[in-house]
Amino acid sequence: MRVISRRKTIISFLILGVASITAAVALNISWILRNWRDAVLLFSGVVFFLLIIAGLVLNTIFLIREIRRNEQHDSFINAVTHELKTPIASIRLYLETLQRRELEPAQRQQFYGLMLEDTDRLLGTVEQVLKAGQVRMAKAKRHPVEFEFRGLVSECMDWALTRHHLPPSALYWRDGSGLAEGDGAPIKVHGDPEELRTAVENILENAIKYSGEQVNVAVQIEALPSNRIALRVRDRGIGIPAHELKRIFKRFYRVRGRPFSQTKGTGLGLFIVKSIARAHGGRVFAESGGSIPGTTVTFELPRAGS
Repeated sequence: MRVISRRKTIISFLILGVASITAAVALNISWILRNWRDAVLLFSGVVFFLLIIAGLVLNTIFLIREIRRNEQHDSFINAVTHELKTPIASIRLYLETLQRRELEPAQRQQFYGLMLEDTDRLLGTVEQVLKAGQVRMAKAKRHPVEFEFRGLVSECMDWALTRHHLPPSALYWRDGSGLAEGDGAPIKVHGDPEELRTAVENILENAIKYSGEQVNVAVQIEALPSNRIALRVRDRGIGIPAHELKRIFKRFYRVRGRPFSQTKGTGLGLFIVKSIARAHGGRVFAESGGSIPGTTVTFELPRAGS
């Protein structure tokens, strides 16, 4: 209902803007017809008319953007509330059960494990919200060093496998350009290791979440011209519509409709990745569709020494 109400508001602003522009055009035509012999009045009228039109157009665009931004904020709040409320309710239920009933040691240990998973989920949500604010801070807050990038990516892959309880075959290196796992050539970058770790973890997390039940994620590090490197993470999941490929990197933005709405998230992960990429002189983009199912996210960085 709230979405329908916002759409009606946007349509109302569009109608109001078009009506105002039409009225301004009619008044300007009337002015021209009445003062076409007076060059000064004619010129001033046309200039005034153009200023009015520009103001109306900008005002309408601003209002519509604000409505959409508020909608994204509301979606973000709803998503974060859900991400916080669900594990809290789960932990409370397990604690009440432990308090009221005598359980077998094995079942008690199972409950402890489930509560730890819920606390990890809570911590992950909080850290993501905090990181979204930190990545917008000044560069002086960062601590760049030169380090080996492939090792960091490998650690992130191990982290993702453990976090999601996946077999090693679900997340694997894809050979390419002599930089696959096992090649001894160092791949060094200059940047903040913790921020880049956050970016890589978010890319892997996103690929796993949207893979569906059968997780099949390929990771590749490729050498590029101009002394740059690219981390490519390809999943074989549901894919992303072409018109959404750029929007998914906006803050709070999430693709609407099924099956995207069924996947948990806050709409901050890829925004954080984009912010970190820009802060390190790189870029990130997504590709989807074609002969290969799923989505490929490419994270580019300057190679150390460039």
